[in-house]
Amino acid sequence: QVQLVESGGGLVQPGGSLRLSCAASGSIFRIAVMGWYRQAPGKQRELVAAIPRGGSATYADFVKGRFTISNDNTKNTVSLQMNNLKPEDTAVYYCNVALITGNYWGQGTQVTVSS
Repeated sequence: QVQLVESGGGLVQPGGSLRLSCAASGSIFRIAVMGWYRQAPGKQRELVAAIPRGGSATYADFVKGRFTISNDNTKNTVSLQMNNLKPEDTAVYYCNVALITGNYWGQGTQVTVSS
């Protein structure tokens, strides 16, 4: 089994910053990709950013220049630094890890951007 524990969500004003973190543990042999997705009420879950093992990060157009994903393969962690947050960034953010054994999700952390 694989467990993903997320932290760092909360309420922030427009233009503010938050940092999300995710730690993976359990039966982890080799992580292929670590990433963040989000789901706003009434909308489908969408990719925010992802970083493959040994590769370059990719970002959704709506976060380019504002969000930065980083990971530590030795600790099996992935973080998402979110700057210049906008009200439309409000959503539940999910950590995702792709392994040979399958795709795993965190429980989600709420990010609310509001004045």
